[in-house]
Amino acid sequence: MPSPIVTIFGGSGFIGRYVARRMARAGWRVRVAVRRPNEALFVRTYGVVGQVEPVQANVRDEDSTRRAIAGATAVVNCVGIMVENGRQTFDAVQDEGAARIARLAAEAGATRFVHVSAIGADPNGDSLYARSKAAGEAAVLAAFPKAVILRPSIIFGVEDQFFNRFGRMARLSPVVPIVSPDTRFQPVYVDDVAAAAEAAARGEAAPGIYELGGPDTATFRELMERMLGIIRRRRLLVTVPTRVAALQGSVLDFVQRISFGAFVNEMLTRDQVRLLAHDNVVAPGARGLADLGVEPTAMAAILESYLYPYRPGGQYAEIKDSAAQLRG
Repeated sequence: MPSPIVTIFGGSGFIGRYVARRMARAGWRVRVAVRRPNEALFVRTYGVVGQVEPVQANVRDEDSTRRAIAGATAVVNCVGIMVENGRQTFDAVQDEGAARIARLAAEAGATRFVHVSAIGADPNGDSLYARSKAAGEAAVLAAFPKAVILRPSIIFGVEDQFFNRFGRMARLSPVVPIVSPDTRFQPVYVDDVAAAAEAAARGEAAPGIYELGGPDTATFRELMERMLGIIRRRRLLVTVPTRVAALQGSVLDFVQRISFGAFVNEMLTRDQVRLLAHDNVVAPGARGLADLGVEPTAMAAILESYLYPYRPGGQYAEIKDSAAQLRG
């Protein structure tokens, strides 16, 4: 009997690659549906020859999405963006794209559907990102009522764009600017999110919404202090007033619009400023990782393993410390 097929949209991205690896280890045939399959060839190493294959699919396109789903028992949607760029808008990707994948999965006879959303999803939110995430969830449930929706808090891991981003900044600058320093986060390890998606794809989770957070809750400022401690750098954490940050974001957004794609505002958007004003933690009483059989991983167990390059001595920091102690 042939192994079942899972199609993972965004399967070469930050979250998707971990889901793909787990599903391959569980014996599934894995289709990694991405816009540029030639840039996702590395996923083939996650399984035996022919087990994991990148396929071309654009969630904004009906035909390619349908082809990627055909014959799949389970479908996982990991596609999401933090910054709009050209036709890759929040509505097109996180609302209409999610709706398209769920509808076509139902039409194709897939028995399980997993959708990765975000804790910030809110139909009444002041952030376009939050509203598009909420709209995507509603569309998924309308098309696939037994879907499992995962809402992670901020995600950390080797390829993350949070701790790595500020680590690079601290390596180059004596000042680290932060917006909304008292906003609370509950960082969750990327492989824990993948484990939750795997459980749902394998039919080991009840339908519905799950909010995923790690064992630690901390403010933005506390997370930056933790990061600085790990990379052993003393930097001044400067709070940027919300109004000033919003103005900066608006200027950078404008530069992106008039550059016709030559510049993408990955620094700070006005929408991100709005999003940062709200706590990003698991709601009381919400189903979470424990309900999916996943033991959350603490930041202390992971962060040092990939933030060490930002230390003054980089990968040689420990050797230099040992040599200094010997000389002493």
